[in-house]
Amino acid sequence: MALNPTPRQLTAIKGAVFALALVPVAKMAYLTISGQLVEPLEHITRGTGDWVLYFLCLTLAVTPLRRFTGWNWLVKLRREIGLFAFFYAFLHFMTFLWFDHFFDVAELWKDVVKRPFITVGFIAFVLLIPLAVTSTNGMIRRLGGKRWQWLHRLIYLIAPLGILHFWWMKAGKNDFQEPIIFGAIVAVLLGLRMYWKLAKPAPRAPLATAARRGV
Repeated sequence: MALNPTPRQLTAIKGAVFALALVPVAKMAYLTISGQLVEPLEHITRGTGDWVLYFLCLTLAVTPLRRFTGWNWLVKLRREIGLFAFFYAFLHFMTFLWFDHFFDVAELWKDVVKRPFITVGFIAFVLLIPLAVTSTNGMIRRLGGKRWQWLHRLIYLIAPLGILHFWWMKAGKNDFQEPIIFGAIVAVLLGLRMYWKLAKPAPRAPLATAARRGV
């Protein structure tokens, strides 16, 4: 069933997505301020990290959902969802920088170098920065559509790095259930893209070229 919202309805949908995306951080802030958390630092760190993965998966899910449903307007939500992935990644990083290292960049860098799961997570965060910076229409025009698309394909690397970061973090507790679920979701979403790319028919040779080849 085709669903084609009007511009006004689409604006309302975007507003609803924006409001819902802020609920997790609002809840974390409320629980922390009200003193309901035994270990607020751990809760915020894990919570922001989990929501990075949720939004990365949602970002990757836009294209498959569009293709399966025919709802092309979903593409117009992808930028907003991707920016929230960066927003929660930024909060996740700031929690680590502030509460774990008290803004001591030298100590943070030692952790990044010595601990592989932090190294991978830091790389994923750094790669998200250019995607967030170039998310505006103005940057799309400056870069050009093709270069912008190539840059934003970094998401195909960022998502697996995020899963690997989560996997190594959970490995210390021998708890792999959630990383496996996230990994399976990302694998399916990336696998669908690969399948569609390989299944795309090769462009036909022009008639003049074909004639010269004796076809």
